Amino acid sequence: MMLRLVGLDEDLLNWRHREHKEGKMGRLQGQVAIIVGASSGMGKATARAFVAEGAKVAVAARREEEIKALATELTGAGGEAISVRADVAKRPDIDAVVQATLARFGRVDVLVNCAGVNTRDRQLALLDQPGWDRIIGINLTGAFHCMQAVLPRMREQKGGLIIHISSISALWGDFSGPAYQASKHGLVGLANATMMEERLNGIRVTVIYPGLCDTPILKNRAVPPTQEQRALMMQPEDIAQACVFAASLPPRTYVSDLVLMPGALQCNGHPVG
Repeated sequence: MMLRLVGLDEDLLNWRHREHKEGKMGRLQGQVAIIVGASSGMGKATARAFVAEGAKVAVAARREEEIKALATELTGAGGEAISVRADVAKRPDIDAVVQATLARFGRVDVLVNCAGVNTRDRQLALLDQPGWDRIIGINLTGAFHCMQAVLPRMREQKGGLIIHISSISALWGDFSGPAYQASKHGLVGLANATMMEERLNGIRVTVIYPGLCDTPILKNRAVPPTQEQRALMMQPEDIAQACVFAASLPPRTYVSDLVLMPGALQCNGHPVG
């Protein structure tokens, strides 16, 4: 795991640091989070982890039944959650998510962008224009939509945290395909530029780069991994805990980049063994 922590000028921030009282409050007590791409995998695990730490969440994804069921599960466990169906590639959908969150909870402290897709026909010789447009539209343009929707309120609040789930593919070349890699590289550029522009507003941006993780996106591989390989991969809950960590830091500090890999399968982004 490689991680980079960067201190912010505390005088520039007007955020109240929510103290964690052992045994009484979770690490995210009182925070409100929007989690996009929450119908499965890392997004669903992150929603569960945030609620377990005391956060109120709005879960959003295209698959309405799944996020409704997740919100019911979270509220049934004593948490506070709402679900809003949304396609990140459509800006009005994301605006509706933010509006519903503000109507219910009154603020937005954290945005976790877990939405991401790939395609089976990912090599340049097979990738067509619709396939390219879909991947870029969800993985990159969708991230832009999410940030544009939450930033006005975060500016008003003088604080907020945006967490983007990128990929190890943004750091090293691999066989995930040019469209996927381009979208994840672009996401990093979007995050870095946003941090430079918004840091004086108390807004922090974190990029998490997961390596191999056992999530549904693996089904789109031309040759899906074996059960033995999946058993050695990271689990969505591992990424969720990284998100909790980033969101639990005091406002003066943020995680810039966080790389997570399964040691038995990857080293410095490349396959091992």
